[in-house]
Amino acid sequence: MSEQPVNDADVKLPANAFTELAPGETYVPVIPPDQAPPEVTPRSIAQGFFWSLIFSAAATYIALKLGQGIESAIPISILAVGFSVFAVKFMKSRASTLLENVNVLAIGATSGIVAGGSVFTMPAIYILGLEGRSSFFQIFLVPLLGAILGVFFLAPFRRYFVRDLHGKLPYPEARATTEILMAGKRGGKSAIVLTYSAITAAIFDFVGPSMRAWAETFSTNSIEAIRGFSDKYKAVFAMNTSAAVLGLGYIMGVEYAAIILAGSLVSYLVLVPLFAHLGQFMTVPISAGAVPLAQMAAEDIFFDYVRPIGIGGIFAAGILSILRMSPVIVQATRQAMGELVRLVRNKDVEEATVRTDHALPMSVNLVGIAVLAVAIFAYFRFSVLAGTEGATGLAGISMLMTLLIAFLFAAVSAWAIAMISITPISGMTLTTLIITAIALSAMGLKGESGMLQVLLVGGVVCTALSMAGSLVTQYKIGYWLGATPRQIEISNIVGAVAASFATTAVILLMSRVYGFSPGPDHPHALPAPQPNAMAAVLRGVMGDAGAPWFLYALGAVFAVVVAMCGVSALAFAMGMYLPMDLNSPLLLGAAIAWFVQHSSKDEMLSKARHEKGTLIASGFIAGGALVGVFSALLRFIEDSTGRTIVPDLTKIAGPWLESWHNWLGLLAFMLLCAGLWWDAHREKVEE
Repeated sequence: MSEQPVNDADVKLPANAFTELAPGETYVPVIPPDQAPPEVTPRSIAQGFFWSLIFSAAATYIALKLGQGIESAIPISILAVGFSVFAVKFMKSRASTLLENVNVLAIGATSGIVAGGSVFTMPAIYILGLEGRSSFFQIFLVPLLGAILGVFFLAPFRRYFVRDLHGKLPYPEARATTEILMAGKRGGKSAIVLTYSAITAAIFDFVGPSMRAWAETFSTNSIEAIRGFSDKYKAVFAMNTSAAVLGLGYIMGVEYAAIILAGSLVSYLVLVPLFAHLGQFMTVPISAGAVPLAQMAAEDIFFDYVRPIGIGGIFAAGILSILRMSPVIVQATRQAMGELVRLVRNKDVEEATVRTDHALPMSVNLVGIAVLAVAIFAYFRFSVLAGTEGATGLAGISMLMTLLIAFLFAAVSAWAIAMISITPISGMTLTTLIITAIALSAMGLKGESGMLQVLLVGGVVCTALSMAGSLVTQYKIGYWLGATPRQIEISNIVGAVAASFATTAVILLMSRVYGFSPGPDHPHALPAPQPNAMAAVLRGVMGDAGAPWFLYALGAVFAVVVAMCGVSALAFAMGMYLPMDLNSPLLLGAAIAWFVQHSSKDEMLSKARHEKGTLIASGFIAGGALVGVFSALLRFIEDSTGRTIVPDLTKIAGPWLESWHNWLGLLAFMLLCAGLWWDAHREKVEE
């Protein structure tokens, strides 16, 4: 095998990279199998771990605040290529090879995988009040076991997805990432844009909310001239002024952002005023121990009565997404089972003869699955169910359900990502929770032990599905570029350790500082929509207090109705559930993206401007999210030591600053929006 270096600047994707192959035609990757440039090096490992930690923290914060995952593969690819340019120009070192950057991606991209798996489930432990039965190690193990399980479950189907279906599946995310890795010179410039926009967002979100230079949320309830109207009709408009939310809206697009805001408008300007109006004619509270509606503020009505409607909508939307994808689920499951039968019978199983086909042997996959099965069984048996009657049988059933559901849904998740870059993980995880909760309840496991056990099963399955979706993307990138599959698989397993640690640390930090459900200790809790929805389901199935099923049913009706109108039910339900202040800036950011995208009759110029705006928005998300985590850490230190670290500008400047807080927040946010538009608009078409 040749060891000669490859000049990555001179290589191009083959003409048949995105098309179906003719009979007898073979695909030769960018880096041919007979060449072996550096792939796994100290440089790529260090970069991968660094970006895994950074983006794990950012993805966890954004998911807890907005219920949206952030895609880390593309920004990590840009930063990896940017480091290569930096190494040549300033460190007088060699450029990173294409395959080194693929390895950076394989390690770093586990951040989004693990964050998605943990954040959608594990915060429910705190929402349900089970933190006394849990620990850092327990929460850390859930995404780690799930991520490794996802690798072992998808690995046997690598050839089928990336080679046998070559040109038949679009792989939109993999294609975009591959083109970034190929465009080395452009990557350096893009990394600079990402860096300065992240720094700008970090400063903006730190000076504003943390140092209280302006209000974090602009609200009509703070406008004295219309205070009487707001108090009477409980109709309030609010808008968050953080850079991270603005950036997410830009990337999200007008259609999706408008649907989310529509859900908020129904909640805040229809349902909350409706409950308030009806409350005038009621002399008793709706539920025992509650305050009568007529005495409740608009925010309290939303959290106590309207948000459960949103939870029901989220659950119903998840089920609808699975039903809508049922043809894909059936086809993917059929193909997966057929492939498994061939593997078990050892028929048509090819031995890898070239470097670009070297993967973990089937024996390693099977042994790995067996070892994980034992580890999951021991984890369930001795972590949660210790001392429970019939613990061994319950742990065995939980382990089998985890493996079976993860295996069936892993191929579905991979197929969906390869087709449209979207997979209904929330819906599949909710389905997993319901099936597991019903099965374990039938076996007599209820209460706190039952709810915690079901959450752990859901967390492992959710992370495994997230890993399957990400890994199939990396497989395809490696197939196009000529990376070694075995290195991709090992790098994902290794990267999962760092990502699981960072994600778990951020979850525990946020639970201490902000909390995930409003209460006396945490009046401004992070919304955490998916964990709240899952906690609500578990309370109803396994708890003693029951759940507001009537409100959940109303939400389900909303989801079905909007789906019948051709609208995304999940987006609408998320809008109903999340506070309006987090949803309104999404549409503003999306509107800026629309105007940038249509800013010129020259399509190439408009495209260049929009791509520049996307980079800036990605930097806003990363910088804003990271400073959110940093601010929470500083607040935790302040509370623990009793010392003030971050100065409060309202105490330094005097009462006038606080009296203008609301309007200053709006002004600062509008200036940030204008800066985003201006910076994107001044982009030129590259020659």
